[in-house]
Amino acid sequence: MIRWLTCSLSLLLVLVWTPLQAADKPASLKDVIGALEKGYAGLQDVRADFSQRTLIAGVGREQKGNGEVFLKRPASSTAMFRFNYAKPKQQIVSNGKQVWFYLPENRQVMVSTVAEMFKGGNAIALSYLTGLGHVSRDFTVSFAKEQRDKHGDYQLELIPKKPTPVLARLQLTVSAEAVERFLRQGNVQDLFPVQASVVHDAGGNQTRIDYSHVRVNKGVDSNKFNFKVPAGVAVVKP
Repeated sequence: MIRWLTCSLSLLLVLVWTPLQAADKPASLKDVIGALEKGYAGLQDVRADFSQRTLIAGVGREQKGNGEVFLKRPASSTAMFRFNYAKPKQQIVSNGKQVWFYLPENRQVMVSTVAEMFKGGNAIALSYLTGLGHVSRDFTVSFAKEQRDKHGDYQLELIPKKPTPVLARLQLTVSAEAVERFLRQGNVQDLFPVQASVVHDAGGNQTRIDYSHVRVNKGVDSNKFNFKVPAGVAVVKP
């Protein structure tokens, strides 16, 4: 459950890609990190569709999922989030204090506190993947072996300065157009310049998430981050 939830949090690194002209001069690593970090300052809420693929190490089996994610970052409390999975059918909801992991087919909901879910150093994943951390503070960052993908977007390799079982390595694809706009205008227009993310855990499992239909700072009701246990559903606590 912890790996699935932590991978899901990486959904919060989102933006639809726009290719950069091939003739444009590549940005420096510092420029890409600057566009990424400074974008989060204006984040209040986000809503996006996502598709997810998880490769299970050892057995070579792939799990696929898709759905919609919501995030709200109140000024005075921990970020709240909600993942509505259409496939597999499930929900992961947090009001910033409690986390509910609902499995309708099992008629079961697992409940824990945010602190319990991310104890043992895993809070770095929550802090960064909800846009509350800083790349250069929490990670050692470099360009990937292939600095840019086929669309011209930048590919980053991030190693946590304090690795955990659920977050051993993170790869990000950052919009080249967002970086170029940041350099031209001197300010950030794209609050989520990441097109895709790949989370690697200590066991060798990896989850790739792609995003679409991103809507930022449109206003998300706080009631969406509360969960009412349906009648007849068993509650499981750690």
